[in-house]
Amino acid sequence: MELLTFPFMQRALIAAALVGITAPAIGIYLVQRRQAIMGDGIGHVAMTGVALGFLLQTGPIWTATVVAVLGAVGMELIRSRGRTSGDVALALLFYGGMAGGVMIINLAEGGSTANLSSYLFGSITTVADGDVVAVCLLAAFVVSVTLGLRRQLFAVCQDEEFARVAGLPVRLLNLLLAVTAAVTVTVAMRIVGLLLVSAMMVIPVAAAQRVTRGFAATLALAVGIGVTVCLAGTVTTYYVDAPSGAAIVLLAIAVFLVLAAAAAPLARSRARRAAAETDPGGPKVPAGRRASDGLTV
Repeated sequence: MELLTFPFMQRALIAAALVGITAPAIGIYLVQRRQAIMGDGIGHVAMTGVALGFLLQTGPIWTATVVAVLGAVGMELIRSRGRTSGDVALALLFYGGMAGGVMIINLAEGGSTANLSSYLFGSITTVADGDVVAVCLLAAFVVSVTLGLRRQLFAVCQDEEFARVAGLPVRLLNLLLAVTAAVTVTVAMRIVGLLLVSAMMVIPVAAAQRVTRGFAATLALAVGIGVTVCLAGTVTTYYVDAPSGAAIVLLAIAVFLVLAAAAAPLARSRARRAAAETDPGGPKVPAGRRASDGLTV
């Protein structure tokens, strides 16, 4: 393919594949604990980090990572306290991060809101060699945490009280999950953009849940969807002059709609199987298979 002969497309496709892996890998935990909006909030905060990178004339990915991690830790501490004022504090953090980013980028030498735009909505032409190295390192951290600690993280997301009784370090795991989500945001910001990265954490997982049962199957399909739409969206952007994040998210929504439509007959089949299990005179379900298998590791 002609597009593979261009170095900028090679870099963009590598970054896109890593986004497709990491975003659903952390997203499955956020969806499980009903914190799907967390990625969006971290993206707002990370804008200040990007602007600081321009101001300090250093790599925006690394400054965005630091600021996003600090913001994610702050969000988790606010959430864990469970006070009614928490929503207000989170709103201040989200919108303060966005406003701070716009203000700082205009103070930076050579900075402008146009420079910030590529980080907000993604741009395949701006992925540099240094960005690919940073994305690879950060993606390795995300994958090692989400897969290496999958049982512990799943237990915490399912039932914090049970996890605490079982002796798991709940507070530490919650903070680690928040930090990993923050790192994922900075991994994805070059391709998907800070304002759209939350969609890639949620939509592939939600699409996979339409047709799968069990944690492992859902995660595998969500990652497959994520990689596919990220690569397809990046290629589409090569031929259509549009932000890569928009193309990727629209493709992800299309996949969700297709799987949601396919899930209807599958749900009816499961219902018939469940009825057969409870009817002694009806057809028998093979041993070892249950119609009510939930999301388990």
